[in-house]
Amino acid sequence: MATFKYILDRIESKRNDFRQYNFTQTESSALATFFDLSQEFDSIEDFYKLCVAIPKIFFNLETRLYIIEQRTTNITLVAQTEGPDQGLHVPPPPEVGPADRPYHADNDSLVLTIRGKKFLISQLPFKISNDVLGLLEVYPAKELGPHHELFFEKYANRIGFNIHNRFLVEKNVEHLRFIRSLVADIEHNVIVPNMVYKLFLRRLKGKIAKNAEIEKNLAECAGREECDRDLVKRILSEMTDVNQSLNEEFGNIERHYQNMTLFLETLLRRSHFDQGRLTLRTKPCNMKKDVVQLQLERYAEQFRDMGIAIDDRLSGIPDEEVISVVDVGLISQVYANLFSNALKYTQEVVTDSGERKKYMSYGREVIRDFFGPGRNGVKYNVFTTGAHIKPEERGELFQEEYRGSNSLNKPGTGHGLAFIRNAVEIHGGVVGYEATQYGNNFYFIFPE
Repeated sequence: MATFKYILDRIESKRNDFRQYNFTQTESSALATFFDLSQEFDSIEDFYKLCVAIPKIFFNLETRLYIIEQRTTNITLVAQTEGPDQGLHVPPPPEVGPADRPYHADNDSLVLTIRGKKFLISQLPFKISNDVLGLLEVYPAKELGPHHELFFEKYANRIGFNIHNRFLVEKNVEHLRFIRSLVADIEHNVIVPNMVYKLFLRRLKGKIAKNAEIEKNLAECAGREECDRDLVKRILSEMTDVNQSLNEEFGNIERHYQNMTLFLETLLRRSHFDQGRLTLRTKPCNMKKDVVQLQLERYAEQFRDMGIAIDDRLSGIPDEEVISVVDVGLISQVYANLFSNALKYTQEVVTDSGERKKYMSYGREVIRDFFGPGRNGVKYNVFTTGAHIKPEERGELFQEEYRGSNSLNKPGTGHGLAFIRNAVEIHGGVVGYEATQYGNNFYFIFPE
């Protein structure tokens, strides 16, 4: 933190600088107007237009503004005074590029490099070279001398500081949006499923109580001079049943613990928070054994209780040792969400032969050239019987907080499918829904 004396010294230094700049009234008004209006326009696109409009209005100069594109880190045209809505998002011509000082290009323009705040460059959500955020090009420049170069250099500096601040604000907003989404992920995929512990513990408590009763019966039997052999056999049989049940409950709790640990470790990675988005930690895996079957085991008992059969005869998911490279934690949660939805929405249907069926099935198939020539896709399906989702609702299914008309009387937040879309897309895949015979198929497709 700067001392008050340092701030006073900096103010005095700047006052002396402006005396030396000797800006005209028009130039000072241009800077003041830019400063005022830059706080008025919230949209980054409107701000870009403001940057090129100031030289046009105050000095009758045409202007082009090139700014770094965050996704590709390439500098592209974002605003211009000539044909303002045409030919944008192209790179600058070869003769226009970053430089230490303002310079005149061969196309009769004055080129100024726009730089960010040197000490805050590392805070940007993307990497840049030599602090360069973009370029400002004003023309015609034949009549522009050293004084004009100085003015536009200071003007470009102000553009750079403003853009840097906006990028930082945008980064912070994205981080907050991500954290809200992550909280929803944790609630949906960890906290709510974790309530099953109550069931496990209740059943475990019942088995412990039964063991206490057996212990009491054994103590009574041992206290007799002659113990009834049939009674001992019955007690031993009860003890065997209880111990078997205890082992089953222990297995349930252990599997649930391992699954919740996987989900928490996946969702609470430091890299997520550093980058403000879900990040991947991929590894080769057996999709069937390491992902699908483990999640299916968690829900198998609930499927049985709901009278939902599980049909995997046409799964098409092979047993090869390594069949895919994915983030196991994220894709496990994708399947957990799909199976959880299957529990809520599977309905009984009547087949063409008059047979009543209520089942869920899952599968895998290769789609040739799905991602372009020679780039096959691997499609993973989870199908459930029931009425089709209305056509007008299908396009919104994977949007955040959207809930279809068939879900209004079901518990949920409308976050599960949005999480699936996010997790699949960062793998380079796509998600989708299709109405098929007897029900609904939700799927995702990865590059092979």
